[in-house]
Amino acid sequence: TAALKGSRLGGVTSRSGTWTDVKGRGGGGCDVNTSTGNTGMSVAKTTVDKLLKGYDIRLRPDFGGLPVIVGMSINIASIDSISEVNMDYTITMYFQQSWRDKRLAYNEMSLNLTLDNRVADQLWLPDTYFLNDKKSFLHGVTVKNRMIRLHPDGTVLYGLRITTTAACMMDLRRYPLDEQNCTLEIESYGYTTDDIVFFWQGGDSAVTGVDKLELPQFSIVALRLVSREVRFTTGSYPRLSLSFRIKRNIGYFILQTYMPSILITILSWVSFWINYDASAARVALGVTTVLTMTTINTHLRETLPKIPYVKAIDVYLMGCFVFVFLALLEYAFVNYVFFGRGPQQQKKINERINKVNNERPRYEEKRLREQVDAYGNILLTTLEMNNEVMPSDGGGGSVSDSLNSVMSFDSSSVQFRKPMTQRDGFGHHSLDRGAMRSRANCRLRRRSSKLKLKIPNLADVSTIDKWSRVIFPITFGFFNLIYWLYYVN
Repeated sequence: TAALKGSRLGGVTSRSGTWTDVKGRGGGGCDVNTSTGNTGMSVAKTTVDKLLKGYDIRLRPDFGGLPVIVGMSINIASIDSISEVNMDYTITMYFQQSWRDKRLAYNEMSLNLTLDNRVADQLWLPDTYFLNDKKSFLHGVTVKNRMIRLHPDGTVLYGLRITTTAACMMDLRRYPLDEQNCTLEIESYGYTTDDIVFFWQGGDSAVTGVDKLELPQFSIVALRLVSREVRFTTGSYPRLSLSFRIKRNIGYFILQTYMPSILITILSWVSFWINYDASAARVALGVTTVLTMTTINTHLRETLPKIPYVKAIDVYLMGCFVFVFLALLEYAFVNYVFFGRGPQQQKKINERINKVNNERPRYEEKRLREQVDAYGNILLTTLEMNNEVMPSDGGGGSVSDSLNSVMSFDSSSVQFRKPMTQRDGFGHHSLDRGAMRSRANCRLRRRSSKLKLKIPNLADVSTIDKWSRVIFPITFGFFNLIYWLYYVN
């Protein structure tokens, strides 16, 4: 029974803590496999010893001849973080290099030899490095994550698991509605193009794993592979570039920055519906919204580098801050108009006008007493003639009848009004005097209209709040329309 159970479980069973092999029906069992494995291991050991014997890692393959052609491929495991403050990104990848070394060719067996990672220290390796690298490390748990695989024709496959932090210079003028272009530059440090040549193995499919990446703030829009040659004073060197374009996801910023800013700006408009007598409520509301916008601005600046240009988010937050601040100034203006110097100036102007109106009849009466014609009658002044003679309601007597009337005074007051007879030549002067009175009347009307324009009625402060309820929302909506059309497109 134990033997049958063991055969179902793969040929091994346990009795009393000891393991026993169960042979198959053919009779060979594990003894055949063990002998075959020992034979293969012996052949592999002999082959490896033969290849490493006399191998000089100081010289590249085909030294003195054609350059070594090194193919590269990358499998991206993850992009851990993209930092705007440090202008860099961290990427974990499987980095493979492949080249042919005729010194490592063998024909004793047709199998590929996957060797221990420590054998890599005994073989020639390309001096590849990352040009824009800030900090990198090779994973070492549980052993160093590197692989060496030999092919019968001498092809060597060298793989590494690397995490590197590479520089990525970003243009944040459109932040957070921006797209960035980050690259990974691969280059030979010492060998020039006369000794080594790099190429992307597999063409456009040399970089894999991008479609499985999930970044919290970004989406990879495009991927580009470039192979070129760069020149320095020490010679020309091969360089491979992995360039990927990333687009920032705006959802986080809408919830954390844009929506709070919009709501705070709308909150500042509530003061337009509060009575202007409630100074404590309106001032507290205005100051609170201004301080809240200042806090949002400060928190945002702490998460970004100190760059000299203006970002898109700065434009929006500054616009919201201006609207909130203007809402506070609007109440300051209302308070000034209703309680401040505005009513005082209006009161002084009204007192001056009343004083002038009270002194004008006395002055005119004095002039009437001083101006007496040859017949003993007092001539009416222009202002008095307009008040007494010119009809205001369109009815009454004619102008010719009014011109024939003058006032006669005794020593104390006005006594009577008597008609004058037409004298030779007096009619012509009367017509001229009527024209002068008409012109004076027009001048007075113009002056009175100007006086009304210069002294508006400032007591109705509710009109200012009514206009603010309309102007502020319309202006803010227009600001948002221009902002999103410009930066989104």
